[in-house]
Amino acid sequence: MAEDKRKPARIAFIGLGRMGRGMALNLCRKGFALAVHDVDPQPVRDLVAAGAQAAQDIAGAVRDADIVITMLPNSAIVLAVVGGPEGVLAHARPGTVVMDMSTVAPEVTDELAQAAANKEMSFVDAPVGRLASHADRGESLFMVGASERDFARVKPLLEAMGTTIYHCGAVGTGTRTKLVNNFLAIVSCHMNAEALTLAQKFGLSLERTLDVIHGTTATNGQLKIAWPTKVFKGDTEPGFTIDLAHKDLTLIVEAANAVRTPVPAAAAAREAYSTARARGYGGKDFSAMADVWCELAGAPRPRLEQ
Repeated sequence: MAEDKRKPARIAFIGLGRMGRGMALNLCRKGFALAVHDVDPQPVRDLVAAGAQAAQDIAGAVRDADIVITMLPNSAIVLAVVGGPEGVLAHARPGTVVMDMSTVAPEVTDELAQAAANKEMSFVDAPVGRLASHADRGESLFMVGASERDFARVKPLLEAMGTTIYHCGAVGTGTRTKLVNNFLAIVSCHMNAEALTLAQKFGLSLERTLDVIHGTTATNGQLKIAWPTKVFKGDTEPGFTIDLAHKDLTLIVEAANAVRTPVPAAAAAREAYSTARARGYGGKDFSAMADVWCELAGAPRPRLEQ
């Protein structure tokens, strides 16, 4: 029998924040039928204008859904929205696939996957790589933990929202892969801030210093790709905030402790991000760590000539 490749009859999308809104809009543009819900009415209105159906509550969003997507800020909210008494699992039908795309603690993923199985539903963890601007353009990267069957069911949605999809393994591997990825991205961001603050205090040319770094193994993706479009231009409006970076480092340190793995660099970086938050930078892009450290050292902020 030929494989049925029809699109799901109904997708529920819960969580239309800076990342979720762009992802949901791309699903609408690709012809998926969406019921959407968020505590903020404005992105709901944006999605309705794009062809989605507004749901007044979680129950209304998921009742007729084949696949439920959640994109939410933190572990506590995911637990409440998915597993709470008025949450997704309380109202979705048996056979529904619940795909959480949030960045959460691994034990939350594990707990909700078991709770879904107890309700005869499937669970997929598919946290998102790259920035909100990529989500807007449908260029996100996804790290997916799922059975082969469930991966096949959600893959058309992922293809509509992004360009790069990695099936990392069974349920839970997507979340854990995301923590490893963010460990490197967030710690390197702070490492760059310290190094370039030193260069600024030395009075070095930023352009020439970057030329040297990019010609050696000292370079990294944050410094070479992300920062030239953000802090080096004086743009610290958030693609990924310092608050979120701090949250993810907390998840990383706690998850590492749970498996008895020392991560001193992550712990030290978390305190650096705590310093930035204490100085009022929490809502800024995490590349603004360069500005924070230059401010602390009394050095000029690193800017490239436009």
